[in-house]
Amino acid sequence: MTDNLVQLLPDAIANQIAAGEVIQRPASVVKELVENAIDSGANEIELLVKDSGKTLIQVRDNGCGMSETDARMSLERHATSKLRSADDLFALRTMGFRGEALASIAAVAQLEMKTRRSPDDLGTRIVVEASEVKIQEPVAAPPGTTIAVRNLFFNVPARRNFLKSDTVELRHIRDEYIRIALAHPDVRFDLYVNDRLDLALPAGKLRQRVVQVFGRKYDNLLVPIQEDTDVLSIGGFVGKPEAARKSKVGQFFFINKRFIKSSYLHHAVVSAYDDLLPKDTYPFYVIYLDIDPARIDVNVHPTKQEIKFEDERLIYNYLKATIRHGLGRASIMPSIDFETDNPFSPSRTSITPASTPPEDDSPPLPSRMNDDYQPVSKRNTSGSGSAANSGGTPASEATRHANNLRNWEKLYDGLGGDSAPERETPFIDFGEAATSNPELGELLPSRMSQDDEAASTVPQARDPYQLHQRYIVSPIKSGWLLIDQRAAHQRILYEQFLGNLREKPAVSQQSMFPQTLELPHVDVGLMTAILPDLQLLGFDVEHFGGESFIIRGIPAELAGQNEKVLLEQLLEQYRNDVDIESDGHARLARALVKGAAIKRGQLLDPVEMRSLIDRLFACEQPQLAPNGRRCFIKYELDEVDRRFDS
Repeated sequence: MTDNLVQLLPDAIANQIAAGEVIQRPASVVKELVENAIDSGANEIELLVKDSGKTLIQVRDNGCGMSETDARMSLERHATSKLRSADDLFALRTMGFRGEALASIAAVAQLEMKTRRSPDDLGTRIVVEASEVKIQEPVAAPPGTTIAVRNLFFNVPARRNFLKSDTVELRHIRDEYIRIALAHPDVRFDLYVNDRLDLALPAGKLRQRVVQVFGRKYDNLLVPIQEDTDVLSIGGFVGKPEAARKSKVGQFFFINKRFIKSSYLHHAVVSAYDDLLPKDTYPFYVIYLDIDPARIDVNVHPTKQEIKFEDERLIYNYLKATIRHGLGRASIMPSIDFETDNPFSPSRTSITPASTPPEDDSPPLPSRMNDDYQPVSKRNTSGSGSAANSGGTPASEATRHANNLRNWEKLYDGLGGDSAPERETPFIDFGEAATSNPELGELLPSRMSQDDEAASTVPQARDPYQLHQRYIVSPIKSGWLLIDQRAAHQRILYEQFLGNLREKPAVSQQSMFPQTLELPHVDVGLMTAILPDLQLLGFDVEHFGGESFIIRGIPAELAGQNEKVLLEQLLEQYRNDVDIESDGHARLARALVKGAAIKRGQLLDPVEMRSLIDRLFACEQPQLAPNGRRCFIKYELDEVDRRFDS
């Protein structure tokens, strides 16, 4: 007989395993402690973090407090005051209920708790380290509970090594804190970062809380929504189309005041906007759904951010209809005028080509395909045949040539420069740059052989030209290059900005009138953190206090662009990349080029195109843009010949 292999895990190990699922980073501790404070009935909550939560996370509330016995029991696994039977799982109105959070935190950190109920003269102080109670004693304390978590993951070094930079972890803490603050506008929240007040949110109404968090400019961008049905109540705000952003920042769903993530409900919101949003943008919304707890299941994951609905499709339709109704009341949705005539009547759908002249006495256009052609007017055809056809081309032939010409002009209609849209931003003067990639020499028009047949017969054959104001076609000896103008400019700016950050600061173009940039509070810390690097890039920006920044100058390379829009786009892109473990300078340069590079649809003249090509092939890596998109594709004439022969 062999010895038995299955053993019961010690509590310390079991707690560490559970902590790995519940406590993933400092922000997880913040979420659990602040939600417990909410459940205690507190209307004032204070959060203090040091070193992005790695050194200290402290939450103080003025809630109901705990007795000595309750305080000690709260540190045990699956000990909770919020459940008495399994049926209670389907009637939950509290944030926490599993009884795992405090035990999990105490397993991977040094935890100190001070708590007192209002009727009691003394409170209780408990110190726990790696699930072991070190101290339990009476203490003088104000009503409520204060929990301090120090040296998170001190006994799990592998988990501590997986934590991101301080900037990333602090951003996650702010995100969690703001989600809870949005769910409870009637509670005062104060956030201190390294002993400095970082965010103060006094209790108030929901609209005030949204403006406090995202900035004053959102006050005019919010559209209220409200609908009460037998199944659920929907309330909150959605943003006007101009509040949409290119990143998924500013989307909040709350079910019974619990923040959740749901791609299905997000699709309902996007569908409600129909065609109102620009391409590749996401709407802003803070939406609250109040529903019978028996119709949902929140016990899906320890983070409690996933919920299962009894009838998901019904909620989808209610949500979509409510948002469309709210947008319609705000005069944002397009309306149908039923007083007008039938828009599909034949008189409205008949097409009259504006470019086709009447066939009576208008002279035909001269043909560009026959230099010997002489235009003949119809009024001269009444004479003798020889006089009428003195130009050597019959009238019917002239009409045929004119019709052919019109057809060719229709085919190329819209490809000319006159129909190109106005530039979104002034084009940047690229300047001169020497080519540093000899192996790519054949691809450069300036390096092509002068004995090319095309060069001798067509003097302008080597000039680049635009295709749909998106691509540049540049002939080379063996064929041509198709260059993505935006991707190419991104590569150029990326290497230039990296050089500014690592070698020599860029020149700043000072503004005649400094501008004030008001940022949402969630972006203030991020902007402050990257200010030194922005100075190296040529931005002259100063923190003016609170949520305000003064812009006095931008890089000379970007002169003429809207300073505020440029910085807002920079922050948005940088925030999206901040979780990527790469060089901080590379992240910043990559974020800046997305807003600074020329846009698709921007018209370039030949000089600008040649300069763009020269600078692209002077880059260290001209093949790819910073986002991995190819900058150019090479087409060989031999390949084209084979296509025609096949």
